[in-house]
Amino acid sequence: MAFRTEHDLLGAGEVPAEALYGLHTVRAVENFPLARRPVHRGLVHAFGAVKLAAARTNHELGYLDERAFAALARACEELMEGSLDEHVIVDALQGGAGTSTNMNVNEVLANRALQLLGRPLGDYPTLSPTDHVNLHQSTNDTYPTALRVAAVAGLRELEREIVALQEAFQAQEKAMAHVVKIGRTQLQDAVLTTLGQEMSAYAEAFARDRWRVYKCEERLRVVNLGGTAIGTGLGAPRQFVFRVIDHLRDITHLGLARAENLGEATQNADVFVEVSGILKALATSLIKVSNDLRLLSSGPHGGLGELHLPDRQAGSSIMPGKVNPVIPEAVAQAGLVVCGNDQVIAAAAAGGNLELNQFMPLIADSLLGSLDLLARACHIFRRFCIEGLRADEGRCRQNIETSTAVATALVEPLGYEAATHVAQLAHAQGKSVRQVVLEQGLMSQAQFDELVSPEKVMQLGSRPALVGEGEPQRPQSTQRTQRKEGSDE
Repeated sequence: MAFRTEHDLLGAGEVPAEALYGLHTVRAVENFPLARRPVHRGLVHAFGAVKLAAARTNHELGYLDERAFAALARACEELMEGSLDEHVIVDALQGGAGTSTNMNVNEVLANRALQLLGRPLGDYPTLSPTDHVNLHQSTNDTYPTALRVAAVAGLRELEREIVALQEAFQAQEKAMAHVVKIGRTQLQDAVLTTLGQEMSAYAEAFARDRWRVYKCEERLRVVNLGGTAIGTGLGAPRQFVFRVIDHLRDITHLGLARAENLGEATQNADVFVEVSGILKALATSLIKVSNDLRLLSSGPHGGLGELHLPDRQAGSSIMPGKVNPVIPEAVAQAGLVVCGNDQVIAAAAAGGNLELNQFMPLIADSLLGSLDLLARACHIFRRFCIEGLRADEGRCRQNIETSTAVATALVEPLGYEAATHVAQLAHAQGKSVRQVVLEQGLMSQAQFDELVSPEKVMQLGSRPALVGEGEPQRPQSTQRTQRKEGSDE
């Protein structure tokens, strides 16, 4: 392999002759073999936008001539579009608060611009990574700004996936509205509900998550670009500081604003903790709902078996016919990773010192990773699980018939003591609650059927009987007790 020689603070070094990156990148790759994965591509693309905004501003102010600007601007656009991804090779985790990422980007943009100018790679006197690409900037303002831009893009993609997931649950809510089943508390039979109501609760939870994600974008729109090293704007003309955000806003089509206190925005990372907390809330919803679906589909013959999940793959290498709920399990694992990332982000934000947070690469990797994981989890959950959910109506009816949970529905018409007596008889005699109620003559078949109908089960609150309507027969002991309790004696 042929090499070219470049120089930096530490001396001379060899760079592959055809590489668009430079010596700083070579040293970073050697120094940080940690995560063994490159910087998140969304962050790289956002860096392209930040560098383009800076180039436009510097050209506007007369610091870049037309020819250099045109080549550099084109290179920035290519970085934004992803066509230069393969050349940004530094590790996702790195020391230096992100300097290695910034310099890798600067070198790639400089050398790509040199190519466009017809100049040899590494001809930095013509167009330099530091003197031209990084002009009037610092890692400490470009990196956090690029992270905010990348995170907003990630939030918007995530929101689209949450909306689609919410709508899938709403469709199942309508499809399953007529399926009465047992509702459970503490994993024990409780009262009657419908599968539609359960789907409705899930849809509402994700609607709330979607709103949180939508609103938290506002937290990321305030950026510190122009603050350079510590927020004082050292080395940048005053007009650059005021104009560069306008160009970045035009390039990204985001409602970005310059932080009023650039020093504060440079040293503090609590906004990323806040956004991560919103992502953790979504993760907990995904974990909870995933576990519910695993329970509701358990068995299918020896468990609850009230739902059928789409069959995605064989479940065992030794147990024939077994199909596992692999999609909910995978989604829950993604959620757990996001919860872990939230702890990492909080610790990293708290660990910053004085005028800068040195752990920005860790915050970026964790936050953008969480956004990716959640978007993908919502996507596979909807596509491979929720859209194909089916109710086992026969199993739901069977569970109702063999459970004393239906006895709770008898409390209003018969009273608590009588309903308890019915439940005890059903359990002791191995009969259904329906059988005991009919045998005891406590209500008619039609009255019982109406009591466990979807309309009655989902009725919000009780409705007093109208004059002339038939009422179930309360046992005499219960009637006497109620008269005594309601008397003035």
